[in-house]
Amino acid sequence: MNDLSSALKNLQCELVAERNIRNPQNITWLQYDILNALSNGKEELPSEISILLGISRAKLSKALKELKAMHYVQQKPSEKDGRELVTFLTEEGNQLLVDIGKGHSQLEQVANVVFDAEEKEIFKQLAEKYLQGLRSERKQEHD
Repeated sequence: MNDLSSALKNLQCELVAERNIRNPQNITWLQYDILNALSNGKEELPSEISILLGISRAKLSKALKELKAMHYVQQKPSEKDGRELVTFLTEEGNQLLVDIGKGHSQLEQVANVVFDAEEKEIFKQLAEKYLQGLRSERKQEHD
């Protein structure tokens, strides 16, 4: 395994461990990812969420049903096409993300200790670039 591959694997493992620690409601990783995808305040079509997360519509549908039962998301008919449902966060869903976010502040605290100002900016730019590349690849695979 090369150095980049090893670093990415180790970073992913650490972030998953942090996610497990900071999950007060014991929601699943997929449920958290769905809530996070909706955290921009927009109403999203399930098809858009499934592409963004790289999961099947059936898997998403099951997770949305669970999140609706927990009162973290709601759905309503789309204004563009009443046959489609748009999904959005409820107040409870937003509050859960705020609570989890407080736990995630530990990640930022560690970054503030290990990185100087220039390294933080470089890390932020590289992480955003990498995330865009991953999302773009998933979207291309779906199209």
